[in-house]
Amino acid sequence: MPVLTRDEAQTRAQLIDVQRYTVELDLTCGAETFDSRTVIRFTVLGEPAAAVDTFVELKPAELRSVTLDGRPLDPEGLADNRLPLTGLTAGEHELRVDAAMRYSHTGEGMHRFTDPTDGETYTYTQLFMEDVQRVFAAFDQPDLKAVFELTVTAPEDWTVLANGVTEDIGGGTWRAAATPLISTYLVAVAAGPWHSVRTEHRGLPFGIHCRRSLAPFMDADADEIFDVTRACYDRYHEKFEEPYPFDSYDQAFVPEFNAGAMENPGLVTFRDEFIYRSAVTETERQTRAMVIAHEMAHMWFGDLVTLKWWDDIWLNESFAEYMGFQTTAEATRFTDTWTDFGVARKAWGYDADQRPSTHPVAPDPDAVPDTASAMLNFDGISYAKGASALRQLVAWLGEKDFLAGINTHIARHRFSNATLADFIESLAHATDRDVHGWAADWLRTTGVDTLTSTVTHTAREWSLAVDRAGSRPHRISVGVYDRDLGDAQSLVLRERYETDVPRSAPVAPRDGGRPALIVPNDQDLTYAKIRLDEVSQETALRSLSSVPDALTRAVLWNGLRDQVRDGELPGATYVDTARAHLPAETDLALVQGVLAFATTYVAGRYLPAAGRTAALATLTELCRDLIRRTEDGSHPGLRLTAVRGFIDVATRPEPLQAWLTEGTVPGGPELDPELRWRALTRLAVLGAADEDAITAELERDPSATGQEGAARCRAALPDPQAKRRAWEEMFAADDLSNYLLTATAQGFWQPEQADLVREYIPRYFEDAVAVAARRGPAIADVAGRWAFPAPMVDAETLRLGEQCLRDAAPIPALRRKLADQLDDLARALSVREATGS
Repeated sequence: MPVLTRDEAQTRAQLIDVQRYTVELDLTCGAETFDSRTVIRFTVLGEPAAAVDTFVELKPAELRSVTLDGRPLDPEGLADNRLPLTGLTAGEHELRVDAAMRYSHTGEGMHRFTDPTDGETYTYTQLFMEDVQRVFAAFDQPDLKAVFELTVTAPEDWTVLANGVTEDIGGGTWRAAATPLISTYLVAVAAGPWHSVRTEHRGLPFGIHCRRSLAPFMDADADEIFDVTRACYDRYHEKFEEPYPFDSYDQAFVPEFNAGAMENPGLVTFRDEFIYRSAVTETERQTRAMVIAHEMAHMWFGDLVTLKWWDDIWLNESFAEYMGFQTTAEATRFTDTWTDFGVARKAWGYDADQRPSTHPVAPDPDAVPDTASAMLNFDGISYAKGASALRQLVAWLGEKDFLAGINTHIARHRFSNATLADFIESLAHATDRDVHGWAADWLRTTGVDTLTSTVTHTAREWSLAVDRAGSRPHRISVGVYDRDLGDAQSLVLRERYETDVPRSAPVAPRDGGRPALIVPNDQDLTYAKIRLDEVSQETALRSLSSVPDALTRAVLWNGLRDQVRDGELPGATYVDTARAHLPAETDLALVQGVLAFATTYVAGRYLPAAGRTAALATLTELCRDLIRRTEDGSHPGLRLTAVRGFIDVATRPEPLQAWLTEGTVPGGPELDPELRWRALTRLAVLGAADEDAITAELERDPSATGQEGAARCRAALPDPQAKRRAWEEMFAADDLSNYLLTATAQGFWQPEQADLVREYIPRYFEDAVAVAARRGPAIADVAGRWAFPAPMVDAETLRLGEQCLRDAAPIPALRRKLADQLDDLARALSVREATGS
């Protein structure tokens, strides 16, 4: 299947203008295919006498008929999902296409899912990048916007949702209101026996929708979801001069969704894990709120104003990422979003930016020559680093000028397309500052700068010099902390001041004695690794939990994390620091982020077997301390986090077996489905569960999540036959959905089972290439992300992987995942060598 190149898209955009699509979908044709009939009205540009050639994209199960201006075209002309349109003269044309299309089970195109709880079936579209051709014929590129009129026929007990308000016109047929001008990849349909809750806000219909089996869980959270939606909607109308541009706002929580959410105008689709079947923490609720805010920001930045080509994907995602966190903090009860961003999301950007696959936030157009290369840029650079860059821009430019530039940009390009140059020009219109220079420094460069502190002092004054390894200018806040005179274990803020790095003038000394702790980038306003001076480093290791501000603590924890990854701080020291300070930590995002890094990376990859055993013992005691601390019920989210962590690091089965038998942790919480499956998975890893136990649990919870839990447990069993069966399901039988494949892969590789699974390492590099080629980019992502033997940290795994990249020609989606995984593996080996682990 060829991919669309940038040159092809530019040529086609010069040849044609598309006015309208009329699409009829029939979802009553059985479980394998649906019918798709499309009428495209378009105009050929140019001189009347000139005839031009172009093509339309379509990936059918069967192409029944095609007519162009009433003249039949040969369906056999379809090749490589492209139907040639030749000899087109200037003026208006009409193309009609009648086809049968395949349902997907990989989250691409028209995904079909049958709920194992009640047997109900649901379908929804995910048309991003180049998957519209899996649903209907289209000139599939973002700068050929058009009006879309959709009609969908479905079983009579179904509800059909779309970008515009839908109307049931009888006989199972639904008609959606015509859209304004939007890009092909933003068209959306979701059809099934949805459970819906509807309301209205400022005259606009709002709706939330989920599978029927999730109805009680969505109903329990409906008020919170609507409250966040209304608050964000109102806040965006304070920020943006352009009103919301579509006729309704539906949010559908759909099964087996590959991304977190998708910003389809008027019909945002979310993974339905955001409808919580089990207990969650406030940080997880905050994440859901942030995703709601992120997707709503796209209505203006991404949907109303859309990128011209995929090299500017950051214009969509960096902006929505920044606005999602900022607007959630401003408009909802979740006011500490930037702490979570700092300790969790930002690390995603730092890690991606230190791999060979890094790229500028705004890559050169020539670096994104086609859609396959563009898909690889949906990563920590385009999201987390880009949002960090925008946060630094706001700190440097000021929010007033930033929003003025944004509103200019929206006004200039509404219902159209724009580029980086357009965006920077709009910002420049709002300020006298050199935003073109800022963009060159921040958006066109790669890598993470490192800011290193050097402190000089006398008895009465001190000064801080911040050395920069890198090239970007930084506007940072410096936090200055002293020991509390009343409590030597505590720290108090002496002052916080702003400075530029590099400085244009010599550093002036500051009054007072030498502070106990000096933190550059104190409020996390810039994007850089930090290295403290020796005294501050020692203070941080001893007193981190007593730093009064959670965002500052996030900066310090990130600094320690970076030092571990760079081989400058032993992983065991990080674990000991977590053991010392997390029992006193009050911010849940920090507890979750530090525990996750200590468990997955330090204990799981950076320490050898003996060091892992010691680290797991330390983490077990840490989680036990947190469980004791929360016995009074005052911190249910912290207690839940501690219980999850205890399960994940358990080395003895008895406590988990007792919890499962009793159905509760002593003192709570009760073991809901999520905790039960988590505990059973860990017992399977430890060899303390069997097929009978898994089957019994699946009978208790036969839901889709239960099916995934069972697949994960079965793959985790330390039994050669179980491993063989799981391998065949992942790589030989192509019938696992994207979610069941992910669950199976998550269970397969376990550090405790290294000898058992070692024989599969060379097979992985053969079978992953083959399954990715057969099943496409979504499955390639799963195979590279989850099925990779990440816990097998040894030189032979690295050698085999490098040989695969060199000789096996994996498809681009898998190649990128393998390259990143192998770089992480090489880093783990380097960390072990540097720290003597």
